[in-house]
Formats: sequence, structure tokens, C-alpha cells
Amino acid sequence: MSALQPTVTPAATDDRFCELPHGLRICFRTWGSTTGEPLLLLAGLGLHLTSWPKALVDTLVRQGFYVVAFDNRDVGRSSRASVPPPGRFRQFFRIPRDDGYDLGDMAEDTVGLLDHLGIASAHLVGMSMGGMISQTLAARHPERVRTLTSIFSTTGARSVGQPAFSTILRLAKPPANTSEESAANYLNIVRHIAATGFPFDDAVIREYALEAWERGDGRTAHEGVARQIGAIMKSGDRTAELRRITAPTLVIHGDNDLMVHPSGGEATAAAIPGARHVTIPGMGHHLADGVLEQLANLTVEHARRSTPHAGAGSR
Repeated sequence: MSALQPTVTPAATDDRFCELPHGLRICFRTWGSTTGEPLLLLAGLGLHLTSWPKALVDTLVRQGFYVVAFDNRDVGRSSRASVPPPGRFRQFFRIPRDDGYDLGDMAEDTVGLLDHLGIASAHLVGMSMGGMISQTLAARHPERVRTLTSIFSTTGARSVGQPAFSTILRLAKPPANTSEESAANYLNIVRHIAATGFPFDDAVIREYALEAWERGDGRTAHEGVARQIGAIMKSGDRTAELRRITAPTLVIHGDNDLMVHPSGGEATAAAIPGARHVTIPGMGHHLADGVLEQLANLTVEHARRSTPHAGAGSR
């Protein structure tokens, strides 16, 4: 595959919306021809659909995929949950609220989006929390998943995939009150978790953070992130459920991840029957420009060579 260049003009760049039966609204965008193989991108904790690098999306489109990305509930332009977020005490001691949602609810949101788009089954590519949602969907709705690619994610077991203490300290900072403060905080986090193997452009990170402030709730965005953290906590250890996944699975992790320890990727691959585990030296918890071509190659190769398992429908 040639070097990644943002040369493809997406078929659709504006935010679109899907009203789900339970009342929540999901914001999404699509790129490429609807005749291509559907490929769904699931973003991580607190990240907008715009967090997926344009160069990666463009390459997937050039390879013939119909690409869909969306804001998870409680982030971006998707609906906010009505329940209060778990407080710092609950987050620190991992005590989820009884009235909070879990990763299964977020997986059902994803199924609802597929239904809205008329997609019977799709390739799933999820990063971090998006990987957890993808895993859950693949375990509970095997007929909807052609292949699964899980990027720097984990199983939910407390013995693996935990963030470094230095990362926890940075995440514990008070929420931002202005867009500039939010951009500075986000850039600080990315500098810490991105590792040094693949440099990134500060200006690009700052631009994303400023746009996210405008697309999201600004000062109250941290409440949605806290509810998403609650969903991860409430779902607990999903190792047993992961053993039910039948979709061909690729697990990708960096060897220098300070947000989700590499043991999370190892445990994910060990739990899913037949999963392939790839470690990218020098990669942290960030989709830096220098790693995009390798990620695209791995994702496309996995989707192309993996025959959809029995039960996977056509679009």
C-alpha cells in the first residue's frame, strides 16, 4: 500500500443523526460508496468521531470500504444520558452507579446505528473503549460482525491493562473552564501517553481539542466522560464473554502504552479464540501519523483475508 495521503474527498463530511428506539440520538458521518464493504470505526473514552485521522479514513475508502464513524453516547453531538455521573470517589474506588449504563448498552447503540443505515454486518475497528464496545457487540451479536480489530484495548480484568499511576494523576486534574485550557490539558495528556516512537503534530492535537470543545458540551463534557468511565466499571471483567466471540479478530497494541498497559492487549488476544495479536514497537495510546500506514495495512489485510464467519449477512 502506498504512503498515506489525504487525497480522497469523503462522500459525506457533515454530521448526520440517527434516532434510536430508546430515545437517544447518535451523531455519525460516512465516507465512500455505499456499495463498499461496511467498516465501522468506534472511538475511545471521551473521543469524538473526529478523533479518527483523516489519512486513515481516506486510505480505507481508497481500499473500497464504506466507512462509518460516530460519537458514542455522552460525547460529541450524540445524546447525553440523564443519570448523574459517578463522582471522583466512585471512579477512584471503581464503584459504578446502579442507574448507570454499561458497555452492553453502548453496543446496542451501535447495533441501532447499523439498523438505521441498513447494514446487516460490518467490519468493526475499535480503539480503547471503542475496542471494548466492539468486543461486546461481537460477543452478543456475532451475526452483525464480519471481522473485529481491537486497538489498544483490554478485557476489563483488573489484573491487566491498567493505566500507569502517572497517567491517573494527569487524568485527575480539574476539568477545563475554557476551550484554550481544554486544548492545553488534552495536549498534555497526549504528550504523556503517545510515547516517543511515533512523533505527532502539536498543532493537529490542539485543533482537534478546540473543535471537540465546540462540538461537545465544553465545560460539562467531563460529565459524559465520567459516565463512560462508569460504563467500563459497571461492565467489569468481560473475559468469559470474550471467549464467545467467533468473528476473525485482530488485536493491536503498542509496547509503550501508559493508558492501557500492553497486558490488556495480550489478555484480549488470549481470551478470543483464534485471535491474532500484533505488537507495534514504539506505539503508545495515540494514533500518530507515523503509525497510520501500518495500522491501515493491518486493518485492510485482516478484513480482506478473513472470511466472514457463518451467520454474517450481506449489506
